[in-house]
Amino acid sequence: MSEKETLSRLYQEMASPAVYPHPVLKVKRIETHISVVFLTGHFVYKLKKPLDLGFLDFRNLSDRRRFCEREVSLNRRLSAGVYLEVIPVYRKADDTFSLRGPGEVVEYAVKMRQLPDAAAFRNRLAAKKMRRHLIHALGRKLAAFYETSPTGPEINRFGRRDAVSANMEENFTQLAPYVGKAIPSEKWEFIRQVSRTFLKDHEALFESRIASGRIRDGHGDLRTDHVYFYRGIQIIDCIEFNDRFRYGDVVSDLAFLHMDLDHYGMPFWSLEFLSAYVEFSKDRQIYALLDFYAVYRALVRLKVTCFQLSSVRGEELETLVADARLYLDQAYRYAVQFGRPTLWITCGLPASGKSALARGISEALNLEVISSDAVRKHFLDKAEEHVVSFGEGIYRPGMRDRVYAQMLAMAQDRLRGGASVLLDATFSRKKWRDAAYLLARDLDTNLICVECACREKTLHKRLIARENHAGVSDARLAHLPDMIHAFEKVTDFPENMHMRIDTDRDFDESLNFLLSRGYALKCRQVKKRI
Repeated sequence: MSEKETLSRLYQEMASPAVYPHPVLKVKRIETHISVVFLTGHFVYKLKKPLDLGFLDFRNLSDRRRFCEREVSLNRRLSAGVYLEVIPVYRKADDTFSLRGPGEVVEYAVKMRQLPDAAAFRNRLAAKKMRRHLIHALGRKLAAFYETSPTGPEINRFGRRDAVSANMEENFTQLAPYVGKAIPSEKWEFIRQVSRTFLKDHEALFESRIASGRIRDGHGDLRTDHVYFYRGIQIIDCIEFNDRFRYGDVVSDLAFLHMDLDHYGMPFWSLEFLSAYVEFSKDRQIYALLDFYAVYRALVRLKVTCFQLSSVRGEELETLVADARLYLDQAYRYAVQFGRPTLWITCGLPASGKSALARGISEALNLEVISSDAVRKHFLDKAEEHVVSFGEGIYRPGMRDRVYAQMLAMAQDRLRGGASVLLDATFSRKKWRDAAYLLARDLDTNLICVECACREKTLHKRLIARENHAGVSDARLAHLPDMIHAFEKVTDFPENMHMRIDTDRDFDESLNFLLSRGYALKCRQVKKRI
């Protein structure tokens, strides 16, 4: 009997309750492109198909056994009591099959505990049974996992630009036959161009991820149907057949779950999850890379969907075509989000904490800060190098207009070059904020205004501290009443361009909220545009 005939008969017998050494009322068979899975109620039996797909090779029985053992070992990292063992499948003398023996071993299966469907992340979302504390627990679990998962020189090389480029270009090559058919050419070319440009222009960012230990042995297939909220959190079905699909920046893993939640119309829960992850991991840089890796993950799912198009018909084909369009639209939107520059401005009274937050934004998002204090010092006449009364000297109206004009000119150069930039200034006058708004509109960029505010008591305290620790800003406590009086309320920006941050709160908490909210505002602006 050939291997093909043996496996065909084995799959038929395993679809019957009689073959199992425990009570089974009904067996459900599920087939993927690389596995055949049998659900028996209490246990799951997963067999690997004898395939060679290039990125995996299961042709030999010994290799199928090895990868079954690897699947159990790797998945136990993020689950408990789910992956039970690898069991041999025997062919008895009468050519029937047994999971106990004796007989000839013809196959191996991963035996798992069957998890309840209702506990699956996707199903909880559909049933509106997701809760914030569960999302926060997931963020905590993954932050702890990546903190302790393997890294080192061999894994780190998968975070380098050449390795990231190889994975990206593999997607492009494998999807090329579908361009002009299932994939519109115009969107496709935009996605490829901005992805390649981002990779070329951000070498320092990718290197910093390696230096900060963010390249890890991860999951590789982190999607909503692989996460279960059952007896804690169980995350299953990681990639065991090819290490390079697990090795990489942790953002690549997170972007898969982010993209998947977005695909099923749940972006709110994705933002909650990312915010929780940042809180526990302190890895704020994920927002600088999220959209880039989300494009890659959306194209992976688009590729899998396209591969299935030729093998289905009718209603199933229509469903796959609709899915393919949605994945492509997601990839395009993410590409616009990281390909379209953003003009950030931090505004607020001196000592409101805006410059500290500006530095935090700059470090997290890898963008340049243009500070009014630094620009003002550039214009400074040495004779004016001392603290003056409010509205005099280098703070006189004409000089202040000149400073803002110079800042906006510098920002214009960066934005035209495709780079995001942050302007750090009080922006106390509406006319200066209007100028920033017009600049962003004329250059067709995003605009995010971060208004920093705190209690007057806090301003007093911070300004008093400056008396003995002078910095680049010359604002002092004596100026405060006039500064408060002169500050025109920030009511001039649309809701999707403006956020107000209470800087009396803990700094880390404020910065984390700001980055999460800023990402959400950017998404809303891009969605409105396209």
